[in-house]
Amino acid sequence: MNLFDWAWVDHHSGLIMEQLVEHVELTVLALMFGFALAFPLALAALRWPRLYHPSLFITGVLFTIPSLALFILLMPLTGLSRTTSLIGLTIYTLLILFRNIIEGLRGVPRDVIEAARAMGYPRAHQLLAVELPIALPVIMAGVRIAAVTTIGLVTITALIGQGGLGRLFITGFTLHIATPLVVGFILSIALAVVTDLCLVALLWLLSPWQRVRA
Repeated sequence: MNLFDWAWVDHHSGLIMEQLVEHVELTVLALMFGFALAFPLALAALRWPRLYHPSLFITGVLFTIPSLALFILLMPLTGLSRTTSLIGLTIYTLLILFRNIIEGLRGVPRDVIEAARAMGYPRAHQLLAVELPIALPVIMAGVRIAAVTTIGLVTITALIGQGGLGRLFITGFTLHIATPLVVGFILSIALAVVTDLCLVALLWLLSPWQRVRA
């Protein structure tokens, strides 16, 4: 059996591109939904510290559930659908994002916060203009970890009819063809690397003070 067949790739190039796009879509949507849930949860835990440990415990327990088991538990509710995939993938981002948002905002120097208050900054303006820019590197580190983790987890959703590049693995194992396995493996790694580099570039663009310091 040939390890790689360019003719197979050329013949299925359209399908490969379609699955790559689906992989990106699932990753981006899971990160967006995860951040939309983790950010207000982190703000609430900072505002009311008693919420921190229960929130950390719940997101931690959810993170430890085996991915395939979680998708199976969701199927009676949402079926073999993209919704099932997104719910599962979003759940796995929560712990990473929640912890990094908390740590990033906690790392803002107290004297900076006091200075912002003394200047009469409203709470929302203080958060957006002062605290988030300082916390951004730590928060983006969490986003990078969550993104790379999600890219790997998306492949597992191929077992419920989704999966993006994960479908190439199913095809390779089912038909005993090595080429789709190699293509899926290479593209998954490339996607993770490119995504991580793009997030690093985004942080660089969003933090001009770091460019000046450099």
